[in-house]
Amino acid sequence: MLDAIIRGALRQRLIVLVSSLALLIAGVFVVRDMPVDIFPDLTAPTVTVMTEAHGMAPEEVERLVTLPVETAVNGATGVRRVRSSTAKGISIVWVEFEWGTDIFQARQIVNEKLQMVASSLPEDVPAPIMAPISSIMGEIMLVSVNSENHSELEVRTAADWEIRRRLLAIPGVAQVIPIGGGKKQYQVRVDPEKLQQFNVTLDQVLFAVKASNKNFSGGFVREYSNEYTIRGIGRAYPIEDIEQSVVTERGNQPILIGDVATVEIAAAEKIGEASVDAEPAVIISIQKQPGANTLELTDKI
Repeated sequence: MLDAIIRGALRQRLIVLVSSLALLIAGVFVVRDMPVDIFPDLTAPTVTVMTEAHGMAPEEVERLVTLPVETAVNGATGVRRVRSSTAKGISIVWVEFEWGTDIFQARQIVNEKLQMVASSLPEDVPAPIMAPISSIMGEIMLVSVNSENHSELEVRTAADWEIRRRLLAIPGVAQVIPIGGGKKQYQVRVDPEKLQQFNVTLDQVLFAVKASNKNFSGGFVREYSNEYTIRGIGRAYPIEDIEQSVVTERGNQPILIGDVATVEIAAAEKIGEASVDAEPAVIISIQKQPGANTLELTDKI
């Protein structure tokens, strides 16, 4: 059999050469368009569910948040395994589906289950959210950002609102996570003695802060042949707007937030830290979408 194949190839040299050349050319095009990665993606289709529970201890987060979410998604169609991690103020649940499951169908299934469980979570816990589509092995780059002329707060703000948005605009980037630095906050520091002096409760101050930072729609009004939208501007921008917000009244005298608290722009309390060469910095984790070419995406970044 082998001898016959060899004799046939020798008799049809031209056909063999042309076929070999065609296969070689086709192989060059296939290799050129073939996706390149550092490691093969050996992870099953996975949907990541994250729930924030600010101020709650890990034990309460596990019992009141993680367990209900796990129970809801455990019986979903096509789920092969459910894993979770619980820490102070946050719950992360990984829902793994059977091999070959379409990731968009998997996310739809998980989303339906999350809508059912959202009402059973504590009132002060926001609804669970699904992380962007990415591979567990999809972290392709860590970028450090630091500055000798700017504060940690300014560096983190630039990373959140400038660098992160530009990176997300690159095709193939699934998620960009800044870590470290100082996350900008408007902080209202209440003075207990002034609360007692003005007979104001902490709940009243909290309500005033929330109510003073919203824009409202008042419908519209028609005049002649024109229609005008009525808009109430209530969102606070400078610190002074928050300080001048009214908490309550005492004898026709308004009690302002600035009377019982100090308002300032400061960094949020840090849970972790990031550094480069023993110096504080902001580390930006870049994750790619499944199927994206790692080499091409790295060049674009």
